[in-house]
Amino acid sequence: RYQQTASPNPNPYSSPHSPSTPQLGVDPFATPTPSYDELPAHSGSATSTYAPAYRAHSPTSAHPLAPDMAHNYDNRAYSNDGHGEWDGRSTKSYQTYGSQAHLDPYNSKQYEMSQFPSVPYTTNPAAGIVDYPPQQPVYNNHGGGLRPPVGGSQHSSSGYSTAREKMMRRRTVRHVELQQGNLVLDMPVPTAIVPAGCTAEEQTHMRYTAATCDPDEFASSKYSLRPYLMNRQTELFIVMTMYNEDEILFVKTMNAVIKNIAHLCSRSKSKMWGPDGWKKVVVCVVSDGRSKINQRTLKVLQLMGCYQDGIAKDEVAGKDVTAHIFEYTSTVVVSESGEVAQGSVPVQILFCLKEQNKKKLNSHRWFFNAFGPLIRPNVCVLLDVGTKPTGTSIYELWKCFDKHSGVGGACGEICVDVGRGCSILLKSPLAASQNFEYKMSNILDKPLESVFGYISVLPGAFSAYRYKALLGKPLEMYFKGETMHGGGSDGAGLFERNMYLAEDRILCFEIVTKKKEAWTLKYVKSAKASTDVPTTIAEFISQRRRWLNGSFFAALHATTFQHRIWTSGQNFFRKIILQIEFWYNAVQMIFAWTSLANFYLAFFFLVSSATANADSDAFRFIGAGAGAKVFEVFLKLYIALLFVVLICSLGNRPQGSKFTYATAIVLF
Repeated sequence: RYQQTASPNPNPYSSPHSPSTPQLGVDPFATPTPSYDELPAHSGSATSTYAPAYRAHSPTSAHPLAPDMAHNYDNRAYSNDGHGEWDGRSTKSYQTYGSQAHLDPYNSKQYEMSQFPSVPYTTNPAAGIVDYPPQQPVYNNHGGGLRPPVGGSQHSSSGYSTAREKMMRRRTVRHVELQQGNLVLDMPVPTAIVPAGCTAEEQTHMRYTAATCDPDEFASSKYSLRPYLMNRQTELFIVMTMYNEDEILFVKTMNAVIKNIAHLCSRSKSKMWGPDGWKKVVVCVVSDGRSKINQRTLKVLQLMGCYQDGIAKDEVAGKDVTAHIFEYTSTVVVSESGEVAQGSVPVQILFCLKEQNKKKLNSHRWFFNAFGPLIRPNVCVLLDVGTKPTGTSIYELWKCFDKHSGVGGACGEICVDVGRGCSILLKSPLAASQNFEYKMSNILDKPLESVFGYISVLPGAFSAYRYKALLGKPLEMYFKGETMHGGGSDGAGLFERNMYLAEDRILCFEIVTKKKEAWTLKYVKSAKASTDVPTTIAEFISQRRRWLNGSFFAALHATTFQHRIWTSGQNFFRKIILQIEFWYNAVQMIFAWTSLANFYLAFFFLVSSATANADSDAFRFIGAGAGAKVFEVFLKLYIALLFVVLICSLGNRPQGSKFTYATAIVLF
């Protein structure tokens, strides 16, 4: 049960728009929003209270990302105070009510204003002048609001009393019944984002659910989702994980997903897709941490109708909220420049805002273990915010699963975002080297592994899995690493902790070796996606330290347990092929382990052969026998650089050794 006391205006006779008479806890420029008489009733025994809130009023309500776009319609969830500060308060608030509605719902201090202070001044109604301050209004226990003070007033005949009572009625506390003990609210969205003539509740109301359970207990705790309640068959379930990415990266990925859904709906001759194909696609956005999310990204989600500020609760029935779930079918498209337009197709969006920052693996657990059992998709697509798939990439991935029933996972080609006219490659040699690495991997490694049927890693930034293939041990082993990096005593050793730094490699191995089932992994070259790569040495080293450490131990794990392919459901010929691939990977792992020595030996023999003959000595212009001396200097410099890099690597902050790493790269 939740109750917050309505706080009346301490000075009801002063103008609410007058900045010269500030009021405690009330925005002097605030005007009440249209009231909502009743909320939809839900079955349940427990109840909570609800009160509509105020929103800021200003002559012009502007778009947060495009100041030149003015919106002056009523009942708008977004407003601008005229000084560049964006106000994203929703038209209804569950977090703060009454006089505190204009405060930050996450940082505001709760004030108790049910008791009115006594009047410190005397009034002189006989003179026809109302002294300051006027009499305080009297609380009406029977009418549920405030009635005017006893005695005449110069405002009594001006209609102000009626306006004040109407305002106070909007602040009446209402009760909202919990749905089977869970807080579920259907909140109206601003009319401007609702398509003309649309009356469907999924497009006129946003559904909010406050989850107080662990992701594994979401379905058993009787929580539900709109696609489940509407009994829709979901073919594609797309997840976008983010941490604190800005609105530019979010919009880039979201718009690419919307274009892919529009492409699915444009395939009118397809048996699976068509004009209503959007009903078979659900886009899930999981943000890691309520305090970590970029506020401008939240504004974009507000514009799309997928979020309303002030609704989120910290606890329900004495239980701490673990995730805030917002569901809305949106047709709004926000461009990277901040322009807002109506899209060609609706998109079912499920926005999960986690209360705490628990890393990406926990975000995937909400996706697979909490939402997956209710939605029951055929194919799950994994995306990172910042990755931009091309207009048909998601369809190409899905087609691979549709044509080959034995495919359990697939990935596309990840390209480096080179910028306009390859400007990024020209400006950054580091980005150019990574572009070469990505191309070689997509040309040589991935196609070869796809022929064998086992790809060592499906990149989490852009990959797809068949949901049925993930159930059971693959997901169990995938999420085992979540508890290994929290500082708890889980019994995991050094080997396992390093191995689970690359948990996506573990997932691929578990799918192929799943007991009594025959799943393969495929590479789809026609499915492309671009992503940003580190352009600074510190970011690059931080990324590669994590990748190399996890990939080596994951490869060692796969080599150690390669015998498990013989207990899988693969046919005999496939088992032989997979066994050959595991032997090949073992040899490759040995070369990777000795790569440092191999580079030194190659350098030694090349330079020694170039300086062995005095007649062909490349440094003879310096003097006779100069080549051997220069060779000795190079060898000592090589060894010294190895020790310098080793010492710098013992620390955990590459940002503190940027100059040292840059010098080593140039000298190498």
